[in-house]
Amino acid sequence: MSPTSAPLRHSLSTRLFRLTIVIVLAVEVLVFVPELAHERTQWLNERLDDARIAVLAASSRPDQPIAPATAAELLRLSGTASIRLEQPGRAPVTLATPDGVAPERTIDLRREDFVMRTVRALRALATDRQSVTLVADSSGAPPGTRIEFVFRAHDETAALRRFARDFVWVSLAVACLTGALVYVAVAMLLVRPMRRIIGSIAAFRAAPERSLPLDPQRVSLLANDEMAVAGRELAAMQEELRDALWRNARLAALGSAVARISHDLRGILAPALLTAERLENHQDKAVQRAGEILLRTVDRATDLVRRTLDFAREGPPPLDLAPVALAPLVDEAGEAVRSADRPFALVNRVPPGLLVEADRNQFFRVLANLLRNAADAGAGSALVSAEVGAGIATIDVADDGPGLPDAVRATLFRPFARSTRHDGAGLGLAIARDLTLAHGGDIALATSGPEGTVFRLTLRTAHPREARDRDAKDRHARDGHAKNQPANHRNAADGHAKEQYPEDRHAEDPDAKDRLAADQPAPAAGIAPAARADV
Repeated sequence: MSPTSAPLRHSLSTRLFRLTIVIVLAVEVLVFVPELAHERTQWLNERLDDARIAVLAASSRPDQPIAPATAAELLRLSGTASIRLEQPGRAPVTLATPDGVAPERTIDLRREDFVMRTVRALRALATDRQSVTLVADSSGAPPGTRIEFVFRAHDETAALRRFARDFVWVSLAVACLTGALVYVAVAMLLVRPMRRIIGSIAAFRAAPERSLPLDPQRVSLLANDEMAVAGRELAAMQEELRDALWRNARLAALGSAVARISHDLRGILAPALLTAERLENHQDKAVQRAGEILLRTVDRATDLVRRTLDFAREGPPPLDLAPVALAPLVDEAGEAVRSADRPFALVNRVPPGLLVEADRNQFFRVLANLLRNAADAGAGSALVSAEVGAGIATIDVADDGPGLPDAVRATLFRPFARSTRHDGAGLGLAIARDLTLAHGGDIALATSGPEGTVFRLTLRTAHPREARDRDAKDRHARDGHAKNQPANHRNAADGHAKEQYPEDRHAEDPDAKDRLAADQPAPAAGIAPAARADV
């Protein structure tokens, strides 16, 4: 037996088989009681008809007495002990044995209702008495005719017990046949498809990369029943999970590789970036253009390494949640996106006093990614607004760009998917979504069309908790730590910070840049000193 299937006695088909038998027998019991009463009434009517025929046969020749042997034979054939017929205008006719019997009770069929017939039938079935009963009826023709007959109660009990025995056997046969049909139907239409689905789930859980997805065409005998639909949905889910696991495995391998080479790559890119900045300040315009192109290329390579490493890092990023003023953070994100070769206007309509519960650096990355994507997609301006309700801040980031294509919307938050830029890595929105979810919020595409695109973020609001004092304390601690470090250690720390947040590159401390430039060899003739050196 398969480990994914239940034992036969505990299987769904067996339980339904037993349940069907119990239900059918319960229904048969309910039917048996009125049927028993009907059987008793029918048996009495048959005795009544036989008694009428017997007495009419005996009274066919009223001028001759009835021989005792003939009377005994007529009584035997009619199943009675005595018969008496009374007709208007004629003498009563009686058939009886010489010894005669005295009835112990009388039954008038004219006054017997359903309840009385049912009670007497059950009593006759349960009790086998050696007594006689008188039955009277006046339903015959002509009007005014009355017939009475006496029968032995033992005969009535024997007839009802034969009926009950036959009824029980028929009920058992019907219950077993119905249960068997239900068992086969459930096994074919429900249990077998369920076992196939369960087996596929178990195999997929054991080895999702190696197990084959469920074949939805073989799940159920019916093409469009619920089990067939469940099989198709499971097969689709398995395909998506296999693709997701494959992507995650590739991302994990990519993250490990990038983590190993990131340090060496920063060292490789640092001289190239210094050279590009010096070329950018060269007097020759052609050299300046080459320096600008080289600088942007190195910046994109550095940004790609940082984004890939951040996304491939396992688990959510560590957060230092604190009350953060949202409006100044939006202004800082806008300044980080704005550059000389890409003018970008930001309209900040966030309420000045709005505080959100967030990690300032991480949520800065969320806003910067959204604004940078808008600028890269061709937007010239963006509007950031916020509303507060029930302790939740709803933040809308709207731009005036051309909108998102349908192919991009389908995989908007999927890493390494289609990007709005031909040279984009497809990680900006994926990182923004992961960071927002880590904050306990959410991000979604609200609208997108020719008039622009709107992203909607939700984040918990915060109560004022001396946020300015905390920021000042943290800034003082960082400045004191930087002053106590040697110059080369400060440069290494600055390089690490730039590797994490290249968007803050234009807001660096100019003194640090001068110190870094002083450590470099003297430039060649015609090349201006470097104005910035960061990775």
